[in-house]
Amino acid sequence: MPWWFWIAVVVVLIAGYLAATSNRLDRLHGRLDVTRAALDAQLVRRAAVTLEIAASGLLDPATSVLLASAAHEARAGFGDDADREVVESRLTVALRAAFADPDEAETLAAEPTGRELLSELEAATNKVLLARRFFNDAVTATLAIRRYRLVRWLRLAGHVGAPTFFEMDDGPPAHVTIAEVEPNAGAPDEAADVD
Repeated sequence: MPWWFWIAVVVVLIAGYLAATSNRLDRLHGRLDVTRAALDAQLVRRAAVTLEIAASGLLDPATSVLLASAAHEARAGFGDDADREVVESRLTVALRAAFADPDEAETLAAEPTGRELLSELEAATNKVLLARRFFNDAVTATLAIRRYRLVRWLRLAGHVGAPTFFEMDDGPPAHVTIAEVEPNAGAPDEAADVD
């Protein structure tokens, strides 16, 4: 085989590698957009459920004001991601403070509407946790590809800025699991034992 054949093979292999890497990087940036939109949607849903709980009239006024204030701040406009991380973390802290006492969850669970709201809050907090994890996983994968020397040297990422992790306190509030707060679960059996 002539020497130019091997040069052509090497050029084709490098071009194929660069094309595959570029396509993978494009797919990862698309995945970033999708997971970020999902995270945003879950954060908005969590704030909406929190506002519904605050407006339900089933909690004491101080707890309702605390939750409404934090949820309203979370739904308001943000500057950049760092501001949003702080605001969403404040909502998490407010939820944990509101439901640190199991009596608050029991008060909500005593009413059918409150029980439904508590269930929605549990689902919303779990979905926020998962959505943030998926987004941060996408950021990790994208940054790993962007660190390759050829990707940096040939600017395969274009002029798109490097993605950043979304860091917030997303620990679920205590005592919002429906199984934990079933009101009067043992009441019928106790009444039967008395007779």
